[in-house]
Amino acid sequence: MKLLIKNGHVLNPATNLDRVMDILIEDGKVKTLKQSITNEECDRVIDANGLYVMPGFIDLHVHLREPGFEYKETIESGAKAAATGGFTSICPMPNTKPSTDCREMVELVMDKANKESVVHILPIGAITTNQEGSQLSDFKGMKEAGIVALSEDGKSVMDAALFMRGMQAAKKLNLPIFSHCEDKSLVGKGVMNAGKKAKEFGLEGICNAVEDVIVARDILIAKEPGCTLHLCHCSTKDSVTLVKMAKEMGLSVTAEVCPHHFSMSEDDITEDHGRFKMNPPLRKKEDVEALKKGLRDGIMDVIATDHAPHGQEEKNQSMAKAPFGIVGLETAFALTMTELVKKGYLTPMQMVEKLSYNPAKVLGIDKGNIDEGKVADIVIADFDREYQIDAKKFASKGKNTPFDGKMVTGQVVTTIVSGEVVYEN
Repeated sequence: MKLLIKNGHVLNPATNLDRVMDILIEDGKVKTLKQSITNEECDRVIDANGLYVMPGFIDLHVHLREPGFEYKETIESGAKAAATGGFTSICPMPNTKPSTDCREMVELVMDKANKESVVHILPIGAITTNQEGSQLSDFKGMKEAGIVALSEDGKSVMDAALFMRGMQAAKKLNLPIFSHCEDKSLVGKGVMNAGKKAKEFGLEGICNAVEDVIVARDILIAKEPGCTLHLCHCSTKDSVTLVKMAKEMGLSVTAEVCPHHFSMSEDDITEDHGRFKMNPPLRKKEDVEALKKGLRDGIMDVIATDHAPHGQEEKNQSMAKAPFGIVGLETAFALTMTELVKKGYLTPMQMVEKLSYNPAKVLGIDKGNIDEGKVADIVIADFDREYQIDAKKFASKGKNTPFDGKMVTGQVVTTIVSGEVVYEN
């Protein structure tokens, strides 16, 4: 199939391309990229006049819930949500039931993905067996089956010696470690940020040290074997400071920020309701500002969603009882445009770096680039379209978001995966 995208403003950080161009796609790859291409022999032509054309977004951090919790999300529904949000590749975390901790489980996920997913599924394997923190899982077997990284997401490997051995083994296999950064001994029964809102609602708080202690620990542990360390869902100002220090030390450390953490603070929590409960929690305004500046200054490398769907009944209760989690695949681009690009923290090119080019570099994969010869994973978006977020229209099974009803700017128009249109608005 030949697909031609005409008149779109192409943003491609890999080649620093920032201009109106035509793109010819053939056999799933970008064949030609130039200012004017005739369309006589094309199967389809997409007129992208007034729109931006970018490498498809890559989400390093999602929860697809399958196997074990299919009522919350499936690989199929999560993939459709990803495509709606402009994501062409997503990395599901291993905290399913059973967890993705062996070759057989990775093969199961990949088989389901090959049959049911409209986007690329790049699974992440568990660091320890059943994520119990007692013995390392089969890294080699999982890599051969298709994992791109290792993580204990949902919890930290609290045994520092075991974590060190895991990093040493990951280093040998050239697999990055994705760190959850939560000290379980400090979190206690906390359900939201330890601040004025927690006191107002009479709820247990989660202090910044819960995150900061593990960020510092994992950076220092990673220094020894020289392992590639990626810090997940950073939410505090001191996390930004610690990542900056690690980079200045020359360590192979990267970090991600989630849209909910740079879009809301604890001051935006209007009631004691499960839709506001996420882990890490919504922090103070000074933390939010530090995250924005960290993204602006290139300290924080990636924007990832931590997409975590739950059933409506589970979330429709007090934060004391509701599970942690917020969906994000279908709101990430709009929130990034609204809160970062439109407010001057990021240029459009920097935004694409955080959502596509840098995530590909973290994984060491040949994506996040739509130059000639590259796989045609592409998103086309309207940077100026205003609309109201409507959770009822989400492709995801999860509707748990505090952004329902929020007015935003920036909407995905078309998502293309390996040269095939998989979503159109």
